[in-house]
Amino acid sequence: MKKLFLGLFLMGLTTQMFAQELEHLPEVVIVHNYKYLSDVGIGEEAIPVKELQLKVSDFNIKELDIYSDEYEFYDVYFFIPEGKILASYDKDGNLLRTIERYKDIDVPSTVLEAIGRRFPKWSISKNVYLVNYHETGKVRKLYKLTLENGDQRIKVKLNHRGVFQ
Repeated sequence: MKKLFLGLFLMGLTTQMFAQELEHLPEVVIVHNYKYLSDVGIGEEAIPVKELQLKVSDFNIKELDIYSDEYEFYDVYFFIPEGKILASYDKDGNLLRTIERYKDIDVPSTVLEAIGRRFPKWSISKNVYLVNYHETGKVRKLYKLTLENGDQRIKVKLNHRGVFQ
């Protein structure tokens, strides 16, 4: 019994010996351009699209080496393997407009359902997703799809709600 108490007592002391001091980490502040994100509908998009749009919304033009108050506009290119964005910012760092292009990303269910209803035996072989954003809130989203059925191919255009253009 004495050995048990002595063992528990020593274990209690050893756990205190390995206690660590708490290190204070710097505060992390995440700032997004929520107007842009809400206008382009970030919740509905494929993961690569979301990631690139988040980078565009968080970008600070004033941190660039070439930043100067004398220029009115800055065009910045963002690239990932699945797509690219050309974003225009004003000298205050406000996002004015974007032109976005993504290739072979996941198509939303609304577009898939529309294709399935109109072209039931066809499959999507290629897709391109285009987004044009303007600070006034005007957003245009378009899917350009290549459909295949055996040897036949057709190209169709749909918006993000599945309406054919």
